[in-house]
Amino acid sequence: MILPRTFRSQARAHRRALSPEAALRHGESLALQPGLLHLLESARTIAAYLPSDGEIDTGPLIALLWERGKHVFLPLLRFAPHKHLAFGLYRPDTALLPNQYGIPEPVGTPVLDHPGQLDLALVPLVAFDSQGHRIGMGGGFYDRTFAYLKAPGAAPAPLLVGLAHECQRYPNLPAEPWDVPLDGVATERAFYSFNDKANAP
Repeated sequence: MILPRTFRSQARAHRRALSPEAALRHGESLALQPGLLHLLESARTIAAYLPSDGEIDTGPLIALLWERGKHVFLPLLRFAPHKHLAFGLYRPDTALLPNQYGIPEPVGTPVLDHPGQLDLALVPLVAFDSQGHRIGMGGGFYDRTFAYLKAPGAAPAPLLVGLAHECQRYPNLPAEPWDVPLDGVATERAFYSFNDKANAP
């Protein structure tokens, strides 16, 4: 079996080979995907993220969310009592400071400490497959934060939707017991739904 770190290394190299201009074009196309736009209609509180390491440009989508009056939040790294994420409100005038990994985080804004307060979480990824499996950067922040969604009878919110370049799609990825599957993934070419929760009408 090919190990997750192998996929991670390959996919990171692939996306980093894309130019910033290509990442922006892909981000503009992603923000027009009908399946994603359908999910945005009923979501009010949405977690997004700012791109790094060759990730698809989320700027066009975030601008669309603001235009539609959505409350946009960005992830905040937390290390106690274990690694997880909180979410800080992000407005056009929000001050940002880089975290330990150099990724900007909002400062001085309201914070959501529990992900269940979100309607939709837009999730970064390094690779994904047709079953909704995701490989991230390896820190485990997203899987720990949303682990409660795997419990029997768990609350349905938030929906987890990955954002990616089409080149990050693989036929099958190795899955670990602690991995939290995605409900859908949007790329510049398509919206992939992995269950009924993310199906367009």
